[in-house]
Amino acid sequence: MTDQNPNSRSSPGQPPEAVAGHPPEVVVLRTGGPMSSRRIEPTSAVATLAPGTPEELVQRLVDRLRHAGVDASQLDLGDGVLMLPGVTAVGATRLLAGEPAVERVYIPDTRYRLVRREIFPGGTIVDVAGVKFGGPEFVVIAGPCAVESPEQVLAVAEGVARAGAAVMRGGAFKPRTSPYDFQGLGRQGVEALVGARTATGLPFITEVMRHDLVEEMAPLVDGFQVGARNMQNFDLLRALAEAGRPVLLKRNPGATIEEWLLAAEYLLAGGNDQVILCERGIRTFSVDTRYTLDLASVALAKRETHLPVIVDPSHATGDASLIAPMAKAALGAGADGVMVEVHYDPAVALSDGFQALTPAELTSLVADLAALAPQLGRALAGAPTPARAPETAVPRAVSS
Repeated sequence: MTDQNPNSRSSPGQPPEAVAGHPPEVVVLRTGGPMSSRRIEPTSAVATLAPGTPEELVQRLVDRLRHAGVDASQLDLGDGVLMLPGVTAVGATRLLAGEPAVERVYIPDTRYRLVRREIFPGGTIVDVAGVKFGGPEFVVIAGPCAVESPEQVLAVAEGVARAGAAVMRGGAFKPRTSPYDFQGLGRQGVEALVGARTATGLPFITEVMRHDLVEEMAPLVDGFQVGARNMQNFDLLRALAEAGRPVLLKRNPGATIEEWLLAAEYLLAGGNDQVILCERGIRTFSVDTRYTLDLASVALAKRETHLPVIVDPSHATGDASLIAPMAKAALGAGADGVMVEVHYDPAVALSDGFQALTPAELTSLVADLAALAPQLGRALAGAPTPARAPETAVPRAVSS
């Protein structure tokens, strides 16, 4: 397997003979707790390859399995994964006994297989242009809901960079509930984000809405966002699986955890393990906040999957005054980061100004997160801890 995979569990230069020897362990996974209602009868196996396994040894194994009637396929996830549909625990023991290329065989009892925590129990690191999600660092993503002009996005990018954010967000293509609302600048918006990245050094994540735009945008972006409305846009997910870019996958407000993880499964099944899950609030009977921030599901997702999980408190609350406390709560719940919206003048923002922080407010939030993180065994990713915003900062503008 290649050493370029950021989640390779092998040591560089490990000799091929280090993988020879013991038979693989076969583990039948049993889901417990509230997710136990999602159990299915295990009928397929997932085999993780031993670190340092030569490619020719893997190919011989795949050929042997196919000759035996197993539709085996290889995925470049971690040190390598083999999908073995129709293989049960008994069949795996028979087919793979003494096989040096295989480290462990899992028999999942859920419809999602590759995203399960047990497949890569140490967790997956997602690398967005050098910023690591899923490790010891807590990552702050910040930027405007919508890219309104090159000047606006550059000014906000400079502000969030000074505040200490590690990654910028910005919507060039905007899916809006009303057809009369601002829909974004499209390609011009992406180019504005590229200009802001050049000026500030901040990598950026932006939403893609259609599968036919993925190939065009991939050379320009550092990461793609799949919005909540598109969580189950399967053509888009398949295209993103092949794009070679990290994907931030938002949970639909009406989706179960299983549906969210199965959407991520599409990306991994297509060979892309650079996936960040984002909880952005669910729809409940409450009308006091825009959505209900489901932090319990953040902790549950962290238990169920090896993928990083972050929180979007801006969309979850729809109230700028609630973003800071919910961002701190996300850190306490074990999330790997937060994504917040920022605008220099929220009162005149073309999209969702009511849930945007000012750069001064973001500076204060980042300072608080940097102080809290070490108490939870984390550190803040990105720039050195910024100073708290001065008391003389311009107060938030309030629309009439």
